[in-house]
Amino acid sequence: MKEIQTVAITHMANAAHFLFVSNMAERAEKDSAVSEKCKAQVVALREAVTAEDESLQISAKSLVTDKIAEADRLRDQLYAGYKKAVAGYVNFPMESMADAAKVLNQHIKDYKIDVQAQLDKETGLLVNFIQDLENKFAEQVKALSLGAFVEKLKAANEEVRELTSQRTDERSAKTAGALKTARAASDEAYKMLVLHVNAHALIEGEEAYAAFIDYANTEIAHFKQEVLGGSKKKGTTSANVTE
Repeated sequence: MKEIQTVAITHMANAAHFLFVSNMAERAEKDSAVSEKCKAQVVALREAVTAEDESLQISAKSLVTDKIAEADRLRDQLYAGYKKAVAGYVNFPMESMADAAKVLNQHIKDYKIDVQAQLDKETGLLVNFIQDLENKFAEQVKALSLGAFVEKLKAANEEVRELTSQRTDERSAKTAGALKTARAASDEAYKMLVLHVNAHALIEGEEAYAAFIDYANTEIAHFKQEVLGGSKKKGTTSANVTE
């Protein structure tokens, strides 16, 4: 008797898993016998596949995004203020202060920090820029009394750094959790569809379901070979479709 064979879809990578259940849902919807006799299972699989697709494309705005934007604006203002202060001392009548300003002004030119650049790029450049001011150019900063500027710029940049890290952690956890739940729902929906198709084929005769079963088994063989590396557990039954 024809029946849909087993396959360990839980072992598939995310993209392959989605493709497999999506293909099965689409074929089941197009098959007149399966879509009629196993309507509830086909609908359930389609809903699960849709949810899995959405979970793969999660891009919801993090709650800390606005805080990041605020901290970014503050550090940009502080950086602009620091540049303006240094430029103001370049032609200062006191030679020692003018010399200190020229050193710091060249430092600014060397880094070429663009506050409109990508967020993480600016953060990384400012980390090194500020370290220079605290160490290599500490004497010049002190000579121009710019210590408060450096301190506040560092605090603002560290806040952006911490907030972006927090947002990454939140997104990672949310995406992983949502996808895990969606995959589990697809696994269960697919399992129930297979059980019902095999049961109908056994009770009513395989003729009406042969086309879908043949398609499913061909697809399963392909995924076992190409995705799962041809591995196959012995001693399984057709009900164990999510080994």
